[in-house]
Amino acid sequence: MLVAAAVCPCPPLLVPEVAAGAAPELDAARAACSDALGVLAAARPDLLVVVGTAEPGGRGPFPQGTPGTFRGFGVDVDVRLGSATGAAPERELPASLAVGAWLLERTGWADAPIEGLGVADTLEPGRCAETGRELAGRADRVALLVMGDASACRTLKAPGYLDERAAPFDAEVARALEAADVAALGAIDPALARELKAAGRAPWQILAGAAHESPLTGALLYEDAPYGVGYLVAAWS
Repeated sequence: MLVAAAVCPCPPLLVPEVAAGAAPELDAARAACSDALGVLAAARPDLLVVVGTAEPGGRGPFPQGTPGTFRGFGVDVDVRLGSATGAAPERELPASLAVGAWLLERTGWADAPIEGLGVADTLEPGRCAETGRELAGRADRVALLVMGDASACRTLKAPGYLDERAAPFDAEVARALEAADVAALGAIDPALARELKAAGRAPWQILAGAAHESPLTGALLYEDAPYGVGYLVAAWS
C-alpha cells in the first residue's frame, strides 16, 4: 500500500548548473523538495517509484540504475536512478525522471530500491487511477515521488502566455495536495490541464489512484510561479 508521497516540480532549472545565474531563484523550491524527500525516507518504504510525464520514447518502466543526463541542456551533468545494478540500461531517463533522480542523489537517498515510470501527459484519468492502484500494490510499503509542474500560463512571459484560468487551477491543485484530497485530484479536467500546459496532471491523478485506500495526510511545502509556471511541493504521510 502507499505509505508516503512527495510531489515536486520537474523543470530542469532545478539543477543549478542548468539554471546558471538564475539558480538562487529556485533555492526555496529545492529546499522544499529536500524536505518532501525526508518525509519519504521517514516512512521507511520497501519501494520508491518516481513518476513523471514523458515523450513516447521515454514512457514505461525504468529499473534502478538507469542513467539520465542534462547534456541536452548544455551542461555536463549526469544522474542515475539509484545505485547501479550492473545491468546494462536500454535507454536514458526522460527529463522529468532525470530531475527526480537528481533530487534523490542530492539528498543521498539510500532508503529503499527505486524504480521509474514515464507516462503520457494525455493518459486519461481512469487509466491514471488504475496505474496508481497497481503501483500501490507493488510492495507492502510503497512511496511515490511524483514529478510534475502546474500551469505554464501564469504571466505574459510564461511559456503558455497569460491565461486567467491558470491561477485558480493552480490554487485548487495546491489545496487538493495540501488536504490529500484524492477525489479532487482525480476530478482534474484533463482538457483544461492540457490547455494550461500543466504537465503534472497525469502524475497527480496516478497519486490519487495509489492513495485511494491509504489514510494519508498532506502538507503543502512550497507554492510559487517563477517564470510564469506553477511549481508545487507537497508531502503526504
